Amino acid sequence: MTLLQEQPALVRAPAPWNLKGQGYMFAVHMPEQLLSEQSFLPGSLAGSRRGHVAYVVFADYSECPAGPYHELLYIPGSFQFSDGRRSSITKIYVSTQDSVVNGRENWGIPKERCDFFTSYGADRIDHIHLRAEDGTVFADIQLQHKFFKLPMLGHWLPARLRTLSQQLDGQEFTFLPQITGHMKWASVLSWEFDSRYFPDLARGRVLAAFKITDFSMVFPAATVQAL
Repeated sequence: MTLLQEQPALVRAPAPWNLKGQGYMFAVHMPEQLLSEQSFLPGSLAGSRRGHVAYVVFADYSECPAGPYHELLYIPGSFQFSDGRRSSITKIYVSTQDSVVNGRENWGIPKERCDFFTSYGADRIDHIHLRAEDGTVFADIQLQHKFFKLPMLGHWLPARLRTLSQQLDGQEFTFLPQITGHMKWASVLSWEFDSRYFPDLARGRVLAAFKITDFSMVFPAATVQAL
């Protein structure tokens, strides 16, 4: 007789979320063809995409209502939504199924699960690897950060530039994350991506890279309307 291993119950964690952790942020000038055709754009938004810069975030959440997890997300510009133009996440991987389910239900974020492998070096060199559920290693990232850290100034940006919207399962979600913390200048030593799973950032030019040494973030409840 074969004993079936019982799967742990999913943790349901409604918004708002208060999170803490560390990570990296990047601004990357990308080829127009890649932004428009290889950025995993939802069909309802593809024709309205604007901008030449993609924004990428790696986050290592040490505290979260749904449990600690890792995340890699991609924003390829702004899109036209029902009441204005805003940025939107088109590709995102997280390390736990709890994050997948809650991210989709709370904010319409199209999360997918994969395995993350991270190494934070004493030499200020960090390694990040992502492996899909089919076993493919589709991201291999090596980063280096500087010594001195500065306070994050994200709250100085107008709210309209920090607001995100998502369309998923016939609904439109809009929300404004809040973040405080500290950051350092960083650089990309190398990165490789399998474009079947994640946009190939190596085809772009890094405009800015930051190591977020510590952050506190609030993801509020989204405003939701039917499409």
